[in-house]
Amino acid sequence: MILFYPDPNIRSGVLYDSFSNSPKQPEMHENKQTKNTCEFTEIPSESGKFKPSRFSVAPMLDWTDRHCRYFHRLLSKEALLYTEMVTTGAIIHGKGNYLAYNEQEHPLALQLGGSEPQALAQCAKIAQERGYDEINLNVGCPSDRVQNGRFGACLMGDATLVADCVKAMQDVVDIPVTVKTRIGIDEQDSYAFLCDFIDIVVQNSACDNFVIHARKAWLSGLSPKENREIPPLDYPRVYQLKKDFPQLTLSINGGIKTLEEAKQHLQYVDGVMVGREAYQNPSILAHVDRELFDENAQVTNTVDVIKALYPYIEQELSNGTYLGHITRHILGIFQGIPGARQWRRHLSENAHKPGSDIMVVEKALGMVTERM
Repeated sequence: MILFYPDPNIRSGVLYDSFSNSPKQPEMHENKQTKNTCEFTEIPSESGKFKPSRFSVAPMLDWTDRHCRYFHRLLSKEALLYTEMVTTGAIIHGKGNYLAYNEQEHPLALQLGGSEPQALAQCAKIAQERGYDEINLNVGCPSDRVQNGRFGACLMGDATLVADCVKAMQDVVDIPVTVKTRIGIDEQDSYAFLCDFIDIVVQNSACDNFVIHARKAWLSGLSPKENREIPPLDYPRVYQLKKDFPQLTLSINGGIKTLEEAKQHLQYVDGVMVGREAYQNPSILAHVDRELFDENAQVTNTVDVIKALYPYIEQELSNGTYLGHITRHILGIFQGIPGARQWRRHLSENAHKPGSDIMVVEKALGMVTERM
């Protein structure tokens, strides 16, 4: 079911999908990868400087809330961060402060879910007034709950409406309006379909920045989790799209787990978006600035990052935030390091208890540092 949380201390994102039994999988027809017969060269930077979208952390429901983003910003100064998807209805009619964020989170993009141009325009204007750096339209979420609201991946079937939505937002804001989408939906998964979709949106809205999840989406029969894993990845199709639309800024998303993989993708596209790996193994973000933006940048020390998080935690606790709502995002920071299991266990067993404070985190951190 779709749950709306009015208290920003419980969820800063407003839409959270929970699923029970996995639906029966449909018969999958062959997804033929685009033949890549062309040679590609790495896209040059301007005067050695890169846009934040060169590396971004994907919008993830129930994960990339304001606490998560603040933590991620301590790890990387350069990466573009995204909110969870926020629906237009929640912003316009909800009672909570769903657009709350910390100034330290910039550069920060708001991902909107919706399909009514005027409602999206209203929300985009509010977001710009609140200081967001970018608006991103969700045209990739395959949840049937989202489809009932006629937004997400099902919008790929109506490129003209997507263009109308983007243009309506562009008409009222000065910040970039971008689109995150898939390479296809259901049986509409040919390269020609993808090109037609992009072309219609570009020609009718002047949108010049897309994030492409390199998988198609099944709109029925698969859960959102299965849609992130079962449809095969087709990276060459995204590479070809960049070749055929060289004027566009294209970022690739889907299944990327290491910065070495990110570097390979950056030979063909403008940006890389990483999702689950950045959340479950956030230490990867500590190397992003040096590896992808500035070879002279300092690699962030993960222990120092946790200590730097203390003032934020104490401030949030004084505002009534539960410790567990923050610490759930930092469990994976020491993955592969001696003491990581004890760190996770101590936080998981104690952060949710009434009255838990910064001492819980300090004690957990000691279980790691004493082994270094």
